[in-house]
Amino acid sequence: MSDARWYVVHTYSGYENKVKANIEKTIENRKLQDQIFEVAVPVQDVVEIKNGTRKQVQKKQFPGYVLVNMIMNDSTWYVVRNTRGVTGFVGPGSKPVPLTEEEMIPLLGGGERLEVSFAVGDLITVISGVWEGLVDKVVSVNESKQTVTVNVEMFGRETPVDIGFMDIKKA
Repeated sequence: MSDARWYVVHTYSGYENKVKANIEKTIENRKLQDQIFEVAVPVQDVVEIKNGTRKQVQKKQFPGYVLVNMIMNDSTWYVVRNTRGVTGFVGPGSKPVPLTEEEMIPLLGGGERLEVSFAVGDLITVISGVWEGLVDKVVSVNESKQTVTVNVEMFGRETPVDIGFMDIKKA
């Protein structure tokens, strides 16, 4: 298994789980368990906040891509490449490029993030923290930092303040 590496396979968007199932079925039918070890569709736990209710869902990290841990040779390349829904391997031309171990750590690790339905101009209420009870308009939304910015009056001036998604709800 020392020759096994992770490769990225491009699929039709929305067909990731079907491609995974098809590759796994082919592995079983052709007895390739000793050459193709794992097929993964990286997902991430996302907490969606809509109308003040929180719901945890899983979303694909990379729609249109599937990861395959395999020993690359002509037969495994052919099996994966000719699976229904697969458009090809990621790499220059027809030569797949394996992912490094460092690249794989965050892909299979997952992690949790929040996805919210806040938009600029929405009224929000701060439900915890220093600004608890504050009702204000959203000035900006930063999904990567998981914050919204509101203008708070301090010392007679409006000052922008970042507040985390977990500390707010729609007013």
